[in-house]
Amino acid sequence: MNQLDKGLFFAFIGLTVFGLIMMSSMSVAGSFEITGRNDYYFLRHMMYIVMGIPIFLIAFKFPYDTLRKISPVVFIFAITLLLLVLVIGQDFGTAAKSWLKVGPISFQPTEVAKLAIVIFLAAVYSSGKNNVDSFQGGFMPFLFVLGVPAILIMAQPDFGSLMVISTVCGVMYFVAGANLKHYLGGMMFGLVGAAMIIFTNPYIAKRFAVFMNPELDPLGAGFQMKQALIAIGSGGWFGRGFQNSIQKFDYLPEVQSDTIFSAIAEELGFIRILCLLGIYFFIAHRGFYIARNAPDQFTQLLAVGLTTWIVGQAFINIAVNLALFPNTGITLPLLSYGGTSLWATFAAMGILLHISGNIKTTARKRYI
Repeated sequence: MNQLDKGLFFAFIGLTVFGLIMMSSMSVAGSFEITGRNDYYFLRHMMYIVMGIPIFLIAFKFPYDTLRKISPVVFIFAITLLLLVLVIGQDFGTAAKSWLKVGPISFQPTEVAKLAIVIFLAAVYSSGKNNVDSFQGGFMPFLFVLGVPAILIMAQPDFGSLMVISTVCGVMYFVAGANLKHYLGGMMFGLVGAAMIIFTNPYIAKRFAVFMNPELDPLGAGFQMKQALIAIGSGGWFGRGFQNSIQKFDYLPEVQSDTIFSAIAEELGFIRILCLLGIYFFIAHRGFYIARNAPDQFTQLLAVGLTTWIVGQAFINIAVNLALFPNTGITLPLLSYGGTSLWATFAAMGILLHISGNIKTTARKRYI
């Protein structure tokens, strides 16, 4: 193995440590409300990071030839978990029934599904058995791998995760060599489907209506959008200072997860938040560089999918906080509170860094 990508590794470590530091400030109000102490979420987030280290190491050391071979099993396992959510899933007070609870442990199968979909779609398109330019060998696998989990995820409903998965699958299909007519046709089909979902689901329809006009429900669905913008604007150029956010107290809902970006912007200000955005752009740059120089088509598509997932989800979350996109309820990778999301991202970074240690400039092989 060649040397792993040090820049990507330190960006990953840096964001993780930064997220832990900011959690000590962002979560004080929510922690006090639950336990009467201000460190509940901080300590749990630290525990999730510690538990994520072996997940990262296993993913980093796991042979990707084996990963390709077991990809159908991984995909079926993820679909099974999504089906179980519909039967015995829990909502924990949110609008979506997205969690499975096993004893004292609860987790989100959607996060597992994101990783499984990337691995399986990369394996399908690199198998050498499909002509990606054809309808049967290119578009149909794309429709199946995206469509089956999409139906189950929308049944929760989890529109944010569906947006992330759709984006990732679309980018992977394009990079694999999609026929442009099939690709554009799929996009049109997806837009029509999204419109139908929006207009037939009152919960999602209300979110889009409030996105267009927050004054329709300023104290309800529009509250988060307005308070997030107030927090970002209050930060100014250099911020109020670490731990000095006002909006995190009673104003920003789910400040330790969904709206953590707004509270960070309030404390650190515009200049420092640009540095945070720069780190995500750097991860995108290194991830796609790794993909471009990957040793074979499977690892190329794997790197493209993992990078698009991490960075795409980050910018969808940020766009929601900036009122550039309807509220989706997805986390900011490596910063937001949430064990399953953090562990899935650790696994993705482990695989991506493993690939980086094997990048070559020679022609890629196809698996037969």
